[in-house]
Amino acid sequence: MSDAPKLGGRIAAIFDLDGTLIPEPSLEWRFFRELSRNKKIPAANYLRWAAESLRLLAAGLRAVQHGNKRYLAGISRDLAFRHVESISFFSEGIARVAWHARQGHEIVLLSGTLEPLAHLAAIALECELEVCGVQVRPRVSATRLAEKRERWTGYVVGEVLYGAAKVHALEALIAQEDIDLRQSHAYGNSLLDRYVLCAVGHAHAVNPGKELAALADERNWCIWHWCLEKQINSPRQAPSKKIHHVEERA
Repeated sequence: MSDAPKLGGRIAAIFDLDGTLIPEPSLEWRFFRELSRNKKIPAANYLRWAAESLRLLAAGLRAVQHGNKRYLAGISRDLAFRHVESISFFSEGIARVAWHARQGHEIVLLSGTLEPLAHLAAIALECELEVCGVQVRPRVSATRLAEKRERWTGYVVGEVLYGAAKVHALEALIAQEDIDLRQSHAYGNSLLDRYVLCAVGHAHAVNPGKELAALADERNWCIWHWCLEKQINSPRQAPSKKIHHVEERA
């Protein structure tokens, strides 16, 4: 990060969504699948997507995978609230968010998914936390799309939040809030999350792949294995005993 982390402020618990709090497939993939199934994506948008993919290819496959939103050109953002399946979470993840909230930590959802989808996840998470007796409103930072006449243009505003771009969003957050990153926590499941994990004092790798697990071992980060899915509006379950609890350093 460009400046030294702020000291003596509030503690944040920063959570990635897809693959960390929410089981795969990703929220955006589910949204695309529902739009396609309901024939909401114009045929021309697939051609726009293909042309944009060719343009972005020079920046690598990651840029194509995360940065190409041209399939959404001309589509109302309101469809995100009508064409998203019920959101499920890892039960262990909900328990961990609840633990942080009870410590008075600021809950932050930092995700590369589309902003409306991240807000839907935040609302669903609030409902699950209320069942745990916790009242908290998570802060949301996610990928924003430009709009024209209340419809998406298919172009991103600012950066797509993946990899190092998430750290830039984190810098914007601590510029607004009194956050002490050295005392804060971050949770991620992908090697792309390493930038955020390295920026905080307490990093947590969730269901890590081989490369992230190796980095977590090297840096002595906490590793969590979450597997129990809990779908909103499903019968309430007792807290999972499979949570891998690791004592935090003072």
